[in-house]
Amino acid sequence: MSQQVVIGAAHWIYLAGVAVIVLTMILRANVVVPSIVGTALVVFALTGSPVSALAGVFSASLVAAKELFNIFLVIAFMTALLNALKTLRSDIRMVEPFRMVMKNGHSAFFILAGITYVISLFFWPTPAVPLVSAILLPAAIAAGLPPLAGAMAIAIAGQGMALSSDYVIGVAPGISAKAAGAAVSAAVVADRALALSIITGSIALCLAYLTMRKHIVPASGALLDRWQARAGGTAAQAGHIEGSGTFDKAEIARGTAHSEPLATDSNIEASLSMVARRRVKWSKCFAIVTPIAFLAVVAIMVLPKLGTGVQDLKGGDAAALVGGVAAVLMMLATLAAEGPRRMLDVCPEHITDGFVFAFKAMGSVLPIAGFFFVGAGETAAQILGLPPGKAPSLLFELIQAYQHTIPDNHVLVAFGVLLVGMITGIDGSGFAGLPLTGTLAGALGPVVGFDPATLAAVGQMGAVWTGGGTLVAWSSLIAVAGFARVPVLEAVRALLIPVLIGLTCSTVAAMLLWS
Repeated sequence: MSQQVVIGAAHWIYLAGVAVIVLTMILRANVVVPSIVGTALVVFALTGSPVSALAGVFSASLVAAKELFNIFLVIAFMTALLNALKTLRSDIRMVEPFRMVMKNGHSAFFILAGITYVISLFFWPTPAVPLVSAILLPAAIAAGLPPLAGAMAIAIAGQGMALSSDYVIGVAPGISAKAAGAAVSAAVVADRALALSIITGSIALCLAYLTMRKHIVPASGALLDRWQARAGGTAAQAGHIEGSGTFDKAEIARGTAHSEPLATDSNIEASLSMVARRRVKWSKCFAIVTPIAFLAVVAIMVLPKLGTGVQDLKGGDAAALVGGVAAVLMMLATLAAEGPRRMLDVCPEHITDGFVFAFKAMGSVLPIAGFFFVGAGETAAQILGLPPGKAPSLLFELIQAYQHTIPDNHVLVAFGVLLVGMITGIDGSGFAGLPLTGTLAGALGPVVGFDPATLAAVGQMGAVWTGGGTLVAWSSLIAVAGFARVPVLEAVRALLIPVLIGLTCSTVAAMLLWS
C-alpha cells in the first residue's frame, strides 16, 4: 500500500505550512495568518484553481466551525450560567465556606488547589482565577501560606490539571479527536487526558508543596495586611509581558472578575448583602444545586466506565448534557434573580454574552483548525467538495511514504509528540496547537503501533500545560500572578521543575498503560 502513495507538491506545501506555523508559535506570534495562507496554497496545489484556493480559505474555516460548534455552544451556555449565578452571588457562596477551614498554610495550599480544580473543571480557569483569588487566597495568606505558593496551587490545579483534561466542557479533547481522525473518539481522548492530567498535577502539586513548605509561617492577620500593601510593581510587570502574548488570556480572565477584590470578610458580606432579601434563599439554593447538578453529570459520564451497567454516553452526548444542564440552570437562576417578566429579556443577554466570550476565547482556533483539516482525508473532502474518501490525507500519506525513516520506538514517539505540544504552547495559547498534535497523533499512531487517542492526549498535555498558564509568562499565568501579587517570572521559575517532572511521569504512564 505504501508503494502506491504518490507525494506531490500539495504534500510538501502542507508540510512547509506546518513548519511555518510551529516556527511562528516559537516566535510567540499569532498563527492565524500563516494558517489562512497555508490553506490557500494547499488547496491551490490540490486543485490548480486560484478560485478554489480562495474559496478553500472560507470552506476550511466553515468545516472547522461545523466540527467544533458544539464546543462553542457549551462554552456559551456555561458562561451564561456563571453570569446568572453572579447576579445572585451564588458563585461567592459556593466557595466562601472553605475560608473557615483554612486553619494553617499547609491545609490552605491543598484547599486552594482543590477548589480551583473543581471550579475550573466546570467553568474553565477563566472565572476560577478571580473568584478563588478574591475569596480564598486572602484567607490562605492570613493562614500563613506564601503568596507564591498560592499562585502555584491555583496555576497547577486550574490552568494545568483542569484545563489540560477539560473533561466536563470537552473543548480540548474535542479538538484533539477531530484532528486525529474519525476513528478516534473524543470520549476516549478525554478519559486518557483526565488520567494523565491527574498524574501530572498530583506530582506537580506535591513537588510544589515540598519546595514551598519551609516558607509557610504561623497564621497572622499581619500577613494579610502586608500582602494587601504589595501592589504596583507586579501589575506593571504583568502589563509589559502581557503584550508579548498572542492570545490575551489574562484580559479574558479579568473580564469574568468581580468589580473589586473581595479580600476581607466584611467585603464578602457586603457583596452578599447586595442580593435582595427575598432572593437570599435562592442565592443559597443555587450555591448548592449547581455543584450537585454538575457532579451528577460527571457521575453519568464516569459510572459507565466503571462497569456499573449505566448506559454510556455516545458521541457528543456528554457535551450536549453539560450544555443542556447549564442552560436550564441559567434560566432557573435568572428566573429567581429577575422574576418571570425580566427573565425573558435577561436570559438572551446572558446567552449573547456567552457567545461573545466563546468566540473571543476560541474564534481564532477555527482558521488554524481549518488548515490542519485540509490535511486530513475526512474533513479535506468536505473542504474541497469531494465525495467521502476521495480527498488525500496529506500528513498521513507523507508519514506512510517515509515510515521507514521513523524509528519504531514508543518512547521517542510519545516524547516527540509531547515536545511538539509544548512547542505549540509557547505562544501562550494552550488550544491553538491541538489541531497539530491531534493530526500528528492520528498520522503517527497507526504507523508505529501507538494508540492515536493516547498519543493525542499526550500532545494535549504538552500544549495545554505549557500554553494554558503554567510554563510561559505571557499566558494566563499573568492573571494568576497579578491576583496573587507576585512577579510572573518568579511564578514561572517556581513552576518549571514540578510541571516538567509531572509531564515526564504522565507520558511514561501513558506508554505503560495504553500504548
